[in-house]
Amino acid sequence: MTTPADSPGGGTTSGGERLKLVAVTACPTGIAHTYMAAEKLQQAASRLGVDMKVETQGSIGAENVLDDNDVREADGVIIAADKEVDRERFAGKRVLSTGVADGIHRPEELIERVRSAPVQTGATAGAADGRGGGKGGGGKERSLAYKALMNGVSYMIPFVVVGGLLIAVSLALGGHATAEGYVIPEGTFWAHVNALGGIGFQLMIPILSGYIAYAIGDRPALVPGMIGGFIANTGALYDSKAGAGFIGAIVTGFLAGYLVLWIKKVKVPKVVQPIMPIIVIPIVATTALGLVFIYVIGKPVSWVFENLTSWLSGMTGSSAVLLGAILGLMIAFDMGGPVNKTAFLFGTGLIASGNHAVMGMCAAAIPVMPLGQGLATLLRRKLYSDQERETGMAALFMGMFGISEGAIPFAAARPAVVIPANMLGGAVAGAIAGVAGVGDHVPHGGPVVAALGAISGWAWFLIAIAAGTVVTALTTNALIDLRARRAVAAVAPVAVTIGAGAGAGAPEPVLAGVAAGTGTAAAVAMATTATAPAPAPEVLSGYLTAGTVKTELASDSKEAAIREMAGMLAATGNVRDVDELVRVALAREAQGTTGLGESIAIPHAKTDAVSRPTVGFARSGAGIEWGSLDGTKARLLFMIAVPEAAAGDEHLRILALLSRKLMDEEFRERLGAAPDTRAVLEVLRDLR
Repeated sequence: MTTPADSPGGGTTSGGERLKLVAVTACPTGIAHTYMAAEKLQQAASRLGVDMKVETQGSIGAENVLDDNDVREADGVIIAADKEVDRERFAGKRVLSTGVADGIHRPEELIERVRSAPVQTGATAGAADGRGGGKGGGGKERSLAYKALMNGVSYMIPFVVVGGLLIAVSLALGGHATAEGYVIPEGTFWAHVNALGGIGFQLMIPILSGYIAYAIGDRPALVPGMIGGFIANTGALYDSKAGAGFIGAIVTGFLAGYLVLWIKKVKVPKVVQPIMPIIVIPIVATTALGLVFIYVIGKPVSWVFENLTSWLSGMTGSSAVLLGAILGLMIAFDMGGPVNKTAFLFGTGLIASGNHAVMGMCAAAIPVMPLGQGLATLLRRKLYSDQERETGMAALFMGMFGISEGAIPFAAARPAVVIPANMLGGAVAGAIAGVAGVGDHVPHGGPVVAALGAISGWAWFLIAIAAGTVVTALTTNALIDLRARRAVAAVAPVAVTIGAGAGAGAPEPVLAGVAAGTGTAAAVAMATTATAPAPAPEVLSGYLTAGTVKTELASDSKEAAIREMAGMLAATGNVRDVDELVRVALAREAQGTTGLGESIAIPHAKTDAVSRPTVGFARSGAGIEWGSLDGTKARLLFMIAVPEAAAGDEHLRILALLSRKLMDEEFRERLGAAPDTRAVLEVLRDLR
């Protein structure tokens, strides 16, 4: 078969055969852009007389997956994606890699460019290479650094949970308190369970570092990232009694990833290129990163450890409240890193001299972080993802056994929120324990220490833990909520109307003033008293009705339009909290615009502020600036609101259906020209 480069143009190869291409489209923030790019590429291929199969990789999973025959027979490959796509299966093929925006707006150009694209070697090219300047979902797309950090956290969480729970169970069922801490007799069943948990904890830091690096530099960065994380966590390699912990792992992960990206840019002879990603890059990056950490970065870590210990030694005669607060701050700061270890080892060292009060302060602060983060997920469940809520339950269990590492996934994901909240709670717990004179006779912390009789003043010890836990939980949620609500601030009041354009007289404003402070319950009650629209064709399984259609929006900004449409959805009685629905929808916009181009926007929200899936449609004659990929203003708007329980199926099904159908120009024209609500619903019947 001839290569695309041999093609004289049009949709055939030089041998007269019909050109065959395959493509992959993917978007990290959802599936709408994924399907839009796929539809545009297929439409362009049809016009040009090219055979094309497109694999989509959206939140709903991979669909229309390319098999070995598809790839083998293809004359070229187009990857229009804003997240990493494995390219090793395309080895030997011409591969053009670009952003999903190019797939939507320049499909013909991509089909032409793939003819002269470089041939893919046997190794992947790197997560950040060849993007072609695409902006992903458009608007405020999450940065590569953010996505890399989340990648590392997601891979680390299972190791934290498995390791922590195995250690906690083994200590509870097989351990007993001694002057050296909790001891499990060697050779016993529970000692082996404890060892398995310890392996999980030993691996979690390298995993965090390695997969941060992997998300930035692809597979060549995995080895230096993991080895760098291991070095960061092994203080003995740079003369420190404590490693750099998860903060050190984040540093090594980013250093490894960007170091690999830099090495990839170095021009090398063609004969060396095949071994670059599997031999040269990993060896060079690992050696350079490891030596830099041992000789350059590790020394300051060791210096900090030694000087903090000396400083604390000079404070033993100072106020117990102040010392307890400082120790609590240190314990909570890095959960196993050098600052945490300094405070812990300081308290441990004083036990032998008969001073149990300092360890008592540390022991009270140790469980506050996992208990506080776990409690936070229980108090405000809607602020957290399913995975975070599950991790929160595990953190609660680990906190009971004094395993502070249970809070690391939360701190790594939201360091600017979680670490200050942890430190505040730790300081409160340490200060209360200090002023109450709590004593801990073993080098361990958590409620389990009191349960086993190692605490003097156990009642105050538990009070200190409870107070610190509550402070951490409330502070965490308050900071998360504050950051989210900034996106909703300064939204002007709008008058939401029901049945606009239905031909039944002037629309009645039923939710005016919601943004100005009208109670949500009252607003919903007002909305539900509106006259029900006449029976109309069922659309989207009944999720979209005449009551959720507006032929003309009153709003002229994105925020106001979302609030106006949320109020319209509330008229169905399916919305429990309009303000919360608006907050979640705007938070989704902050991740990446839902303006799809072609004058379309599909804002959506997954929240328990709604009781069942509900969809609304509205038009804006003047158009609303939505940050769309092609710069067009949004004139056709669909708003999707689904409860968390339906987030994994109905939400994605609705979004996929809309994204595909709205690529039909004739469908969009009919929708825009429909004179009233009933006519709009007749057009939308195709969405069933």
